[in-house]
Amino acid sequence: MLEPRLGVRMAELGEMPLMFVVIVFAARFVMRRFTVPPSMAARLVTGMLALALLLAAELLLVVVLQDRALADYVASRDPVSGSAYLAMLVLFALMPALTGQTDRVQDDNA
Repeated sequence: MLEPRLGVRMAELGEMPLMFVVIVFAARFVMRRFTVPPSMAARLVTGMLALALLLAAELLLVVVLQDRALADYVASRDPVSGSAYLAMLVLFALMPALTGQTDRVQDDNA
């Protein structure tokens, strides 16, 4: 919806704050809903598994639904918004560990 008006780069950068909020809430939900051990290793594995599933779904949709080669998809990404997207993916993978630590501190203080 925004891409025709703002361009690819601005539209993708504009959605980054919303992505961040969704990442935080999703990580908090998963950590509270499912029994994830409190160890940092378990929370990092949870984030890496979530990242693997997200990337598999995204790449499958690109290859199957858009009928594009994976190399074409990666090459077509905007350098600026693509870099911001990669940073968000790293944050996505780390958020269960980061959220788990802050939730545990809040629970200890309650």
